[in-house]
Amino acid sequence: MTQRKILITSALPYANGPIHLGHLLEYIQTDIWSRFQKARGHQCYYVCADDAHGTPIMLKAQQLGLTPEQMIAQTSVEHQADFKDFLIGFDNYHSTHSDENRAFASEIYQKLDDGGYIKRKTISQLFDPEKQMFLPDRFVKGDCPKCGAVDQNGDSCDACGATYSPTELKNPRSVVSGATPVLKDSEHYFFDLPAFEQMLQDWTRGGSLQSEMANKLQEWFKEGLQQWDISRDAPYFGFEIPGAPGKFFYVWLDAPIGYLASFKNLCDKTGINFDDFWKLDSDAEVYHFIGKDIIYFHSLFWPAMLDGAGYRKPSSVFAHGFVTVNGAKMSKSRGTFIKARTYLDNLNPEYLRYYFASKLTSGIVDLDLNLDDFSQKVNADLVGKVVNIASRCASFISKKFDSALSADIAEPELLADFVAQGESIAAAFEQREYARAIRDIMALADKANQYIDAKAPWVLAKDESKQLETHQVCSMGINLFRVLMHYLKPVLPAMAAEVEAFLNIELRWDNYQTALRSHKINTFKPLMQRVDPVKVQAMVDASKENLQAAEPAKTTSKTAVKADAAVTTADAAAFEPLAPMIQFDDFAKLDLRVARIVSAEHVEGADKLVKLQLDLGFESRQVFAGIKSAYDPADLVGRLTVMVANLAPRKMRFGMSEGMVMAAGPGGSDIFLLTPDDGATPGMQVK
Repeated sequence: MTQRKILITSALPYANGPIHLGHLLEYIQTDIWSRFQKARGHQCYYVCADDAHGTPIMLKAQQLGLTPEQMIAQTSVEHQADFKDFLIGFDNYHSTHSDENRAFASEIYQKLDDGGYIKRKTISQLFDPEKQMFLPDRFVKGDCPKCGAVDQNGDSCDACGATYSPTELKNPRSVVSGATPVLKDSEHYFFDLPAFEQMLQDWTRGGSLQSEMANKLQEWFKEGLQQWDISRDAPYFGFEIPGAPGKFFYVWLDAPIGYLASFKNLCDKTGINFDDFWKLDSDAEVYHFIGKDIIYFHSLFWPAMLDGAGYRKPSSVFAHGFVTVNGAKMSKSRGTFIKARTYLDNLNPEYLRYYFASKLTSGIVDLDLNLDDFSQKVNADLVGKVVNIASRCASFISKKFDSALSADIAEPELLADFVAQGESIAAAFEQREYARAIRDIMALADKANQYIDAKAPWVLAKDESKQLETHQVCSMGINLFRVLMHYLKPVLPAMAAEVEAFLNIELRWDNYQTALRSHKINTFKPLMQRVDPVKVQAMVDASKENLQAAEPAKTTSKTAVKADAAVTTADAAAFEPLAPMIQFDDFAKLDLRVARIVSAEHVEGADKLVKLQLDLGFESRQVFAGIKSAYDPADLVGRLTVMVANLAPRKMRFGMSEGMVMAAGPGGSDIFLLTPDDGATPGMQVK
């Protein structure tokens, strides 16, 4: 087999939050492919980095009272710990906020500018007059200019699907401060993407992309490629553009350049020749694994930047779908928005690696993590089939035959059948058809178990005249198990390491054909426990608890909602009769949270409603409250109130209401918002 030179990357996780199961689909998919290529004997490197620039990083660091550098350093430690514990075998993990990335970004920009591919023009943008900063699309909200839906993002409408410029929004507001933004002019730098249209047409149709990707990109070509704004104004956390004070590279310019930077960092540490992989005439292979949401950046902007700067383009870009849990989008309230660390606190990482592998294909389809199916599949396949083969045979080898396998292979045709499947399984891994590979491996596991069931070594062992047959049957079972673990090693590296210790061999792709004869093995130890449904539920419950504020222990009387104990007879007459009595368990279902009122607006056409934007600390909610008769909306901004946070969203004529604020009073102008005492913070539970 000819040795290939392969460089593999995964998309860079953003450095403003933790890794979750949605992220892990990609890193597990990539890691399996990387481990497979290395097992085949190729010169293969897998690199990644934190994506550490941009406005969200800057703003979150401010909220935490940290510098951006402190925050991204802390996040990098957390990300790398999660990846390590999920057995993601990076050869190098770096950061886009690095000397290498600064150098490459400046070099590529300068080459593009020298080639005439950087254009300068003045544009009008929304500007936050309070924070004195230009607002990225996602930091502006308002009413959709197409359908009128309220509280939509600055670039697209969730209600009707329209896309637009943030300057087209009706009633825009800054997500950062709540202020009404103003238009302000600024000179920006644009990458001339249309200049690369023919090259991109050829490249996207040349086999480097999945057919679904190539077809999707045709929509952009039909609409006409547009010049791409690659600059942002100060304040901004990133690299300043050379020769342009106060102008910074847009995060999406230097993020993919982070692939080069991380690999260069590895090259400098190990002596690998960087040019062998990235020069124009390189015979190396470069592969990017990404999510379907960032296809455009990796399949249009990135290859055009590389082409314009004199670097080779990727061999292929492989996109995958999203993760759903139990058939629905990952949800914090349902406990299915599961952080990597929450999973690791409860379950074996190889359960998830196997489950994802059993579902992954080369297509761009969403993958559903059904938690019941997850448990059943792991228990049935790994514990009930694969591990079961070794556990049923190993004890006889150790106790009766001095831990040595027999010199003979009892069923050479059966073993030959297992070995013969190797190349087709390898082809499935190579083509990223992991689900097919797993199906074929499990079909072999079924055959092995059928063989052991038919021979029943536990019966043979009781007959002294059949000890030779017992030895041969159990040795045959161990050899079949060994072949299966060769095939599963890229998926289950930790279990494979335990198997290697048990069998006294290294599981390599160049020795799976060789049977173990008269070979000493070690004492068998349990390789995998069954998935415990109690721990699965504990993971879900812990994910729900992650919604709580960082300091739930401080929910003392200071944060409790107070009410006057005494009510006069005259006051009582103004109140409605009591509703039917409820039980404590009904009341306990309420999740009361402190919320900051970020904005408050009159609702046109509604006599009583005020539209509130509430900050819960961990997310923002829109609520329509019938308090207009008692409060001027302008007086509400900045106040803390209490809301029912787990009330199901309700579609109203004026928009979606995502909760309920708590108020008391007989009505009219006598309505009083419940307000927590000083010391409360948004997101804190009220008990």
